[in-house]
Amino acid sequence: MSRFAAVLVLLFASPVFAEQKLNVLFIVSDDLCNAIGCYGHPISKTPNIDRLAKMGVKFDRAYCQFPLCNPSRASFLSGRRPDSTRVYENATHFRTNIPDVVTMPQMFEKVGYTTARVGKLYHYGVPAQIGTNGLDDEKSWQKVINPKGIDKDEEKLLTQFTGKAGSYGASICFHASEGKAEEHTDGLIATEVIRLLEQNRDKPFFLACGFFRPHVPCIAPKMFFDQVPRAKLMLPNEPAEHFKAIPKPALTVNPPHYGLKSEQMLDFLQAYLASVAMVDAQVGRLLDALDRLKLTEKTVIVFISDHGWHLGEHGLWQKQSLFEESARVPMIIYAPNQKGNGKASGRTVELVDLYPTLAEVCGVTAPAGFDGDSIAPLLNDPDAKWDNPAYTQVARNANAKMKDNVIVGRSVRTERWRYTEWNDGKQGVQLYDHENDPHEWTNLADDPKFADDVRRMKGLLAKNDRPKQ
Repeated sequence: MSRFAAVLVLLFASPVFAEQKLNVLFIVSDDLCNAIGCYGHPISKTPNIDRLAKMGVKFDRAYCQFPLCNPSRASFLSGRRPDSTRVYENATHFRTNIPDVVTMPQMFEKVGYTTARVGKLYHYGVPAQIGTNGLDDEKSWQKVINPKGIDKDEEKLLTQFTGKAGSYGASICFHASEGKAEEHTDGLIATEVIRLLEQNRDKPFFLACGFFRPHVPCIAPKMFFDQVPRAKLMLPNEPAEHFKAIPKPALTVNPPHYGLKSEQMLDFLQAYLASVAMVDAQVGRLLDALDRLKLTEKTVIVFISDHGWHLGEHGLWQKQSLFEESARVPMIIYAPNQKGNGKASGRTVELVDLYPTLAEVCGVTAPAGFDGDSIAPLLNDPDAKWDNPAYTQVARNANAKMKDNVIVGRSVRTERWRYTEWNDGKQGVQLYDHENDPHEWTNLADDPKFADDVRRMKGLLAKNDRPKQ
């Protein structure tokens, strides 16, 4: 046998070259709750995310592990829960605590994939760090691109209702831009991802697309504001008495709604949904590019948010609560030739499950140490037996100089129940029956009739944070 022939035999005997591996397009939207058409929102305009849901499996009960950007992203990109990464705020880089961990993109790089990121995957301070590397992990990527669009220039035009002047990352603020979507940061991100798809169409890739919206400031082209008419929007109508049974640490906004007037909240709600519509349009550009390049049947597509976001429920806005709207996330997974494609799953799943799931679907061996479970069986049968609960936690005052001032909240969600403890129950307990109370208005924790349910859920909560591999 000639040397050339021998090399060919070796190449095609290799698991990387023996057959074309499935690609991965991993799409993350920042601070996106389930205000999406396919998740039942009556006004939100998301035809492209809805289109992806019809292609793949839509998970109706998917949950983040920590409703804050850095802890959540460090968790699902490393496949480890926050108590494994020990990241509880937005300043700590996960490699400070787990320096040798193999991240999700690294797992794919090790078997021959091209890995690249455009936009926000690991934590960025938004909007200040748009256009920079933020708190990125250089070991995770072979190529990084950090677009910066006209939204950065238009921050001086913002309408700001809360927060310090000039500080927008946690403020209720927005702007209807005269510019085109392709000129905004998220539009530029989609353009760069499409260029990478074109460049890598003939080899296996893991491309990560991190959109910045609808994270505040909610800046979007005016055309997207027009898609969600303010006159059709409504704020949550909740029984005032339900606040009496909510533990104090559970509420992050005081006074409720920051004391804003209804007109102000509706103005912002329109801006949030306009930002969602802009992200949706960019998702559509990506799906169109996959079709044009004949990559759709060769590519696993994941669409998620890093956590949820309140839009006035319980008087709350933003994140870092353990109510459903903050802990729940959209999760859609399209994998070619799965029997469950086009269906919805009501099973409780977690973002930390993505790490082993993508490994299994793509035929990649996941390194030991991950904390989640592969939900690949649910891609084949969305109604398959699945008893796993979902765990979410927060830490109040995690940056406080006095460590005894930290308040830890832990929550466990099953298909029917949500159970939450604050500082091991010393500062409050919550139990909600989603079968009869989907809005979490009635805290049953102190009702003797539900004492057995409290004991059972408390035991389930205690099983959290046990690595499975």
